[in-house]
Amino acid sequence: MTMTGSEIRESFLKFFEGKGHARIASSPLVPKDDPTLLFTNAGMVQFKNCFLGLEERSYRRAATSQKCVRAGGKHNDLENVGVTARHHTFFEMLGNFSFGDYFKAEAIAWAWEYLTVIMGLPKERLWITIYTDDDEAFGIWHDGMGVPEERIVRMGEKSNFWMMGETGPCGPCSEILFDQGEGTGCGSPACDVNCECDRHLEIWNLVFTQFDRDAAGKLNPLPKPNIDTGMGLERLAAVVQGVTSNYASDLFTGIIRFIEEISGRTFGKNGEDDISIRVIADHSRAVAFLIGDGVLPSNEGRGYVLRRILRRAARHGKLLGMNRPFLHEVCGVVINEMKGAYPDLVDKAAYIRKVVESEEHRFIETLDAGLRILQEEVAVLKETGGEVIPGDVIFKLYDTFGFPTDLTADIVRKDSLALDMEGFEKAMAAQREKARESWKGSGQEAISEVYHRLSIEGIATIFTGHEGVTEDRSRVAALLTQGRPVTEIGEGEEAEVIVSKTPFYGEIGGQVGDTGVIEGDGFHFEVTDTKRPLDNLISHLGRMKKGKLRTGDEILLKVDKETRRATEANHSGTHLLQAALKQVLGEHVKQSGSLVNADHLRFDFTHFSKIEEEELARVEELANRMIRANAPVETAVMPLAEAVKTGATALFDEKYGETVRVVGMAGFSSELCGGTHVKRTGEIGFLKIVHESSIAAGVRRIEALTGHAAVAHVQRAEDELRKTAGLLRIGLLETADRTEKLLRRERELEKEIEALKGKLAAKDSGDLMSRVRQIHGIDVLATVVEASDVKTLRDLGDKLRDRLRSGIILLGSRADGKAMLLCLVTKDLNDRYHAGKIIQAIAPLVGGSGGGRPDMAQAGGPKPELLEQALEKLPDLL
Repeated sequence: MTMTGSEIRESFLKFFEGKGHARIASSPLVPKDDPTLLFTNAGMVQFKNCFLGLEERSYRRAATSQKCVRAGGKHNDLENVGVTARHHTFFEMLGNFSFGDYFKAEAIAWAWEYLTVIMGLPKERLWITIYTDDDEAFGIWHDGMGVPEERIVRMGEKSNFWMMGETGPCGPCSEILFDQGEGTGCGSPACDVNCECDRHLEIWNLVFTQFDRDAAGKLNPLPKPNIDTGMGLERLAAVVQGVTSNYASDLFTGIIRFIEEISGRTFGKNGEDDISIRVIADHSRAVAFLIGDGVLPSNEGRGYVLRRILRRAARHGKLLGMNRPFLHEVCGVVINEMKGAYPDLVDKAAYIRKVVESEEHRFIETLDAGLRILQEEVAVLKETGGEVIPGDVIFKLYDTFGFPTDLTADIVRKDSLALDMEGFEKAMAAQREKARESWKGSGQEAISEVYHRLSIEGIATIFTGHEGVTEDRSRVAALLTQGRPVTEIGEGEEAEVIVSKTPFYGEIGGQVGDTGVIEGDGFHFEVTDTKRPLDNLISHLGRMKKGKLRTGDEILLKVDKETRRATEANHSGTHLLQAALKQVLGEHVKQSGSLVNADHLRFDFTHFSKIEEEELARVEELANRMIRANAPVETAVMPLAEAVKTGATALFDEKYGETVRVVGMAGFSSELCGGTHVKRTGEIGFLKIVHESSIAAGVRRIEALTGHAAVAHVQRAEDELRKTAGLLRIGLLETADRTEKLLRRERELEKEIEALKGKLAAKDSGDLMSRVRQIHGIDVLATVVEASDVKTLRDLGDKLRDRLRSGIILLGSRADGKAMLLCLVTKDLNDRYHAGKIIQAIAPLVGGSGGGRPDMAQAGGPKPELLEQALEKLPDLL
């Protein structure tokens, strides 16, 4: 019986477990400590520091099935997805890794055993490529595995030599390819493994990291070479299941069947429909997993890539006749298909569907308008013989209608039109300069090598600050100044102190680091911040106030208790706030960011509409009810799988260890959290929400205060209310009603004033008509009038024009120490006189500038005393 994709995944992991490998869970699609990567795009990403020798783990062999996305940056398969049988934005990479343990012989033997014995692939259909001078690999394949010499192909550096960068770890590769037969190839007699057709399909790449390339290009052997392999699950499933397209494997057939149902189209009957179905099937997987790992659609960085994928799928749905939101339903099928391997998707299902549906609605609102503009431009180009969509049109589609550039390219490809990307980039650069915003990376700094070196040397810090501990004795393990290890620091020096154990909390998970002091015999170090550069390392940042401090010194660490207590109250308050939001708004509420310090708390979360005042009040009441209950705050350390089963809330993009700390509050709240908390909810005192806003599409932010700060805020607000009530001479609780009445009366009076201004203007216009004179047979009125603002001046001008019927009017007025000018030319004279040009000539005379239409223009200037002289210039100008 043919194995399913899920069975293949499990068989791979079990096979390598049997070879002494640790089974490691897939890391998130957002790389935690690598701002150079948009997404995790290979299995080795989570082991990068192990390969660089910067990190040691409890295992030296590992096997994973890593979720990957290649849709941005260097590795971008987006344009090929849907067109070919093997390209994907989202895929799973099966991999086995060795960190200085086994090498080529084992890696090759086990790959061959797995494919030919476990998967049962015919040996005669497997081809091998090796690096041009890798005789060692040739010998293992030929002599050890028995692969005929004619099926081992030597290839150059471009395809068979892997490098992490211009310098550093590198090494030859060996690829295993499967011959799918002449029927899938190009048909050329010269077709071989070098051909770009689909006949010889690469399924497994074995990288032998055995050299360190220096700046001169010399390859120096590594003392402990590594193994890094990668095999696409989708390709292997297609080969094992005897199909020539990944989309024909069982990993996709369930998704494709659902797309057939909702679109009414049949896969395999029409080439264009097949492309659209493949695009939707692939993109729905990428969308579901990216959102599941905390990425949200936006116009920059990772969010923009997600938006591109999602909108490309939506547009292909429209090509299949689906003019309603549908992708969220397809994502539901993806979650159901993948839940066995990724059970966390089930918990996030409602949230994922909600985000997708919200983005679909946003796109539908602008899609038709954008398509009309694009179709008009295409029609013009066809008429004029043009071949390139202008950059400003591409930018307008992107900026106003949310069309990613590759979507625009997709649409016009059938008309053989290209995009003016240079013009688009210029428009983008201008917008970035204007907004002074651009994506800065993942928001996380790359972890400094020095901390990894300390960790490898066995230096680690135990945190002892849970359960209210704020003082502890320890010993200095390392000292750093300007990122470099030193053995001693003196008075006045800024430094980092790393100790063997500490009650100081290092900043992580939204909670800021502790402050306080480190004391000892004749020295005093002031701690201004505490960081956690590695999971097992805590660094105390500050300045030496007195004496000298040396590595090995015994010390007393004292956390600032008042600041810690206030921070704990805000942290526990954040947990109550999230639980209350889930109850009031729904389970789709997920944390997308937070800040907890001694002054206040900030909580960012997913929600797709404005929160009503009544809902906020309900959230606040639920949180404060738990505070008044003075419920115990209990913590427990347990295996991650057990914690998830209890229903504890976890962060989307956080990668947890095997054991986690769960913080619970009497059944009301339960979260995975390593931060510090109050012992009972009553210690929070009082929680007050002070601000709620939108910070991105589908993301809201609440800012709140607890304890003394919350009380002080309420007292300030009450004081302002009392002052207002005193001015109005009413009771404190009557302020809103009285203010509403006053504002209503103010609006009525403003209307009366406008009516009176109109009557005065009508009277003035009658009086002013006596000042009209003729110049070259044209009635001209140039005069200074009384007008307090531009609107009044324009109203008066309109009335004079109605009375004049044909002519030119130039009015000047003074207000707030400035000159105002208004010029009106009746339409019958617009072919001879232009109001905008008249104003441009007159305005400099009062030190100003202005312009406008042929029939009306206005200007201002800082020299009102010159108004009369300026108006006298009109006859000469005419």
